[in-house]
Amino acid sequence: MASLVGTTIEFYDFYVYATAAVLVFPHLFFPAGNEKTALLASFAVFGAAMGARPLGAVFFGHLGDKRGRKITLVGALLTMGIATFLIGVLPTYASVGWIAPAMLVVLRLAQGFALGGEWSGAALVATENAPAGKRAIFGTFPQLGAPIGFIIANGLFLIIAVLLPSSDPSKPSEAFLDWGWRIPFLFSAVMVIFGLWVRLHLVESTAFEKTVKKGAVHSVPLVAVFRTHGKELVLGTFYMLATYVLFYLMTTFSLSYGRASATAALPGLGYDYRTFVLMMIAGVVFFGLFTLLSGPWAERWGRRKTLIGITLGIVVFGFLWVPMLGAGFVGVMAWLILGFTLMGMTFGPMGALLPELFPANIRYTGSGISYNVSSILGAALAPFVAVALWSAGDGSPFWVGIYLSGMASLTLLALVLGKETKDIDIEA
Repeated sequence: MASLVGTTIEFYDFYVYATAAVLVFPHLFFPAGNEKTALLASFAVFGAAMGARPLGAVFFGHLGDKRGRKITLVGALLTMGIATFLIGVLPTYASVGWIAPAMLVVLRLAQGFALGGEWSGAALVATENAPAGKRAIFGTFPQLGAPIGFIIANGLFLIIAVLLPSSDPSKPSEAFLDWGWRIPFLFSAVMVIFGLWVRLHLVESTAFEKTVKKGAVHSVPLVAVFRTHGKELVLGTFYMLATYVLFYLMTTFSLSYGRASATAALPGLGYDYRTFVLMMIAGVVFFGLFTLLSGPWAERWGRRKTLIGITLGIVVFGFLWVPMLGAGFVGVMAWLILGFTLMGMTFGPMGALLPELFPANIRYTGSGISYNVSSILGAALAPFVAVALWSAGDGSPFWVGIYLSGMASLTLLALVLGKETKDIDIEA
């Protein structure tokens, strides 16, 4: 539960930025005049954080493998919380010019750096303390922080949008752009204080304690990972690729595509913000539900076999974008539910699979690097590539769906080449 609380707060902070990257930042932090250029610039800053995530994985992984999981997780949460709060008090482009997006980039990099150390530590605390035969089940709890954080972040933005309504459904109100958007960022401080209290009461991982007693702690875990487990690093990176691409297409890109009018420079579905966010939240409920269900499935059938089947489903899903999105409200809602269901099913087992690829004395570093390097190949590029393909297709999402299928095919290949990890000794 402690790992769940922490990842919920971390993902809340990340989603608050992702939502603002669509709704607010193109209007406030970049020069006016070209809507598509401003959106792409906003997504570029969004993706920049993914470049900082592997650095965070190395830094926090080093601390986690040498000093323990608990204190490292406290540092990651505090870094994320401070960066998110400061975004909420930034001046805009109209006030300070290019200094505004420059400061936004710095704080966005800090967010990415923090999240780079968060996930693997939370997953290790859960799985390394799990009873025998329940690692995949325990590993779904830090994963559940993603859908819960999404619902809280977007729910708060939705409440603010309702309280500060706009006469133009394609654009937030003046009050929202003036000060309303800052509230979710500032609210992060309250959540972080609670999260720090929870994290300070965490128990240390038993696997790490045994590593210390055996004198098996590496002086430089990063060197040991590349020297002894390079293959696992590569496989773990591609295991996560389909998950990341699907995740950011269903959250960040879909919000842009769903809100864009049919007559815009980049034509979309034309839903107003409130309607489409409610539709997304309904889909994310399935994300959370199937994240939990995926744990028992991965215990019963194994991580590899379960994920091979799910990844095949993602490949097929990419080819269904045009017929589903062209079928009116029912088709769009089915698209959201199916996409988020597949997201939960592929994301849940990762909480156990990636840590199981590495021994205890390099596990924080190894799982963190795989998870976060994949964020560059998947999450950093996905929204940017999606907008480019959306533009090249004259508003059709066809090539965006094909892009998803292609990335999922790479994950499928990695799973076929990999081995089952269900029965490894987690304390070795």
